[in-house]
Amino acid sequence: MELSRILTQALAELIAPTTAAIALAAIGLNLHFGFTGLLNMGQAGFMLLGAYGFGIATISGAPFWLALLISLAAGALFALILGAPTLQLRGDYLAIVTISAAEIIRMLGRATVFGEWTGGAAGLTGGSFKATFQELSFLPAPPERGAFGPLEYVFTGSDSWWTRLFSWAVVLIAVLFVWLLTRSPWGRVLKGIREDEDAVRALGKNVFSYKMQALVLGGMCGSLAGMLYVLPRSVAPDAMGRSLTFFAWTVLLLGGAATLFGPVLGSMLFYAVYMLLRAGMREGLEGVVTATMVEQIGGLLVGVTLMLLVIFRPQGILGNKKELAFDVR
Repeated sequence: MELSRILTQALAELIAPTTAAIALAAIGLNLHFGFTGLLNMGQAGFMLLGAYGFGIATISGAPFWLALLISLAAGALFALILGAPTLQLRGDYLAIVTISAAEIIRMLGRATVFGEWTGGAAGLTGGSFKATFQELSFLPAPPERGAFGPLEYVFTGSDSWWTRLFSWAVVLIAVLFVWLLTRSPWGRVLKGIREDEDAVRALGKNVFSYKMQALVLGGMCGSLAGMLYVLPRSVAPDAMGRSLTFFAWTVLLLGGAATLFGPVLGSMLFYAVYMLLRAGMREGLEGVVTATMVEQIGGLLVGVTLMLLVIFRPQGILGNKKELAFDVR
């Protein structure tokens, strides 16, 4: 019985809104790193800005689609601010700037001086900004529930079939968008920049402009992912810190950078296995370790997994090792 419950929890993670949100964040990282060779170590900052943009706009009275556009605009503006002084330098400068900027965004979100808008360390409660999203649902209203196999949720609500349907629809649209972009001449220039920036520059292309476009588009994916991430929960700045960026990187490298479906496959596998490990440790080590220790051990295993992927399987499950044989700039 316990094994059945653990497997059901792992199955639920495959289609969870959180899994979709991290898949979308990894798609943004794929545009940055996989296709352009940009090291963005602050994707959680884009996600947090997108979540705040959507939440604050909705609370202020904006309809859903306007709040979504504000969320995207926040990510684009953040990318422009970060990219302008760094993209003409090597990639390690961008990595330093993005990881620092993400922490600045998190600390500003926690600051009491902005508490009127951000809610401070407590964040924004889910009930304050989810109504416009739930009103879009064409599924039955609560408390109506629906079951699919062993999974059962309300049709409309925070943790609902509607949230899952919307989140994965956005991910599929993003995959289609990336497929169209990377098959275009614009996408081929990005790959050229990744492999040999000087050669692309010698052909007369404005490398800085292309890098900035990729950074903005990937950042907008990150901000939209942040919006999806908070649809089943509240906006809490401490829940969207460095670990979320590392999760997105693990997902990307697990599925395969510079691949179309790598981020989606990586996210589904990562969260299903992560849930199996945590649930298994809770059951198998009950009375030996606390719930807090289980989360800490889980985070440790994620870090070890990321290191092993970089060392032994940098191309991931779907990737081609030759595709990633480039000098990051």
